[in-house]
Amino acid sequence: MVDLFSRRVALVTGKGGVGRTTVSAAMAVAAAKLGKRVLVTELGEPDGDYTPLARIFGRDTLPADPERLAPGIDGCVLWPRRGHEAFFRTVIPVSAVVSAAMGSGALRKLLDTAPSFREMGIFYHIFTLLELEASTGRPKYDIVIVDMPASGHTLGLTGLPERLLALMPTGPIAEAMHRGIPYFTRPDLCGAWVVTLPEVLPITESLELIEGLEGHDTPIGGILVNRVIEDPFTPEERAALEPVLTPGHYGYERFVGVVQATEALADLRERTAVKTVEIPELPLTSTDLIDAIAESLTKAGGDA
Repeated sequence: MVDLFSRRVALVTGKGGVGRTTVSAAMAVAAAKLGKRVLVTELGEPDGDYTPLARIFGRDTLPADPERLAPGIDGCVLWPRRGHEAFFRTVIPVSAVVSAAMGSGALRKLLDTAPSFREMGIFYHIFTLLELEASTGRPKYDIVIVDMPASGHTLGLTGLPERLLALMPTGPIAEAMHRGIPYFTRPDLCGAWVVTLPEVLPITESLELIEGLEGHDTPIGGILVNRVIEDPFTPEERAALEPVLTPGHYGYERFVGVVQATEALADLRERTAVKTVEIPELPLTSTDLIDAIAESLTKAGGDA
């Protein structure tokens, strides 16, 4: 497994409820502590309701353009309209014409509802952010972390270039796709990090997601297994408790859950060669939890 923080793009994905957003924020904190210039993003609207990722950094929503969220960390929302606007500016050199076009309600409705056009805006917005330059001429951000939507929507985005190129193999849209494809298919530039839990159903869905991502030529960075429970008992202690601890006793579910989690992790390792990183379950909340997971990821990245 390539180091967690060595690629320009980190796509953090997984089914709902596995802690994907928390892990995304922790990756940003860990990368910043390693001296990386970080941009953390999520899909959405800049004037929408609050999002969990924004709340972690003390905001209701992330801005449309990158702003400083924490030391070494900028953030913004991946807004389809911003991507559409950037695309039109590459094919229509007159800014006033682009502004007038984007102000058209009919055009906005088309871009919001036509198949694949919303994903195209997000796709284009991501790689325009990747191509931002600092005053030194270097890329402005060493790593762009994307808190991706749940599994199905992630595959809709990663499969976009293939769909659009099949429909439009030439022309400005095809050129845009070819320009952005390396950021999502080159293993030295991109890695998809699949967050899961040590449970049978999330693991099965994660393996299906990995199969779908590989079908789109999206490089897999690894599997981040969140909330891994540490067994507080020795084998001898567990054997002594098993005959007397029965359903209904306080702690029974936890007692059994540790075994089930261990079995699920063993099954995961048998079913895939993808590297796994375990994130321990931590009795913490808020920024303490983010910092603790960031420390765990930093160690995992260094050991990889």
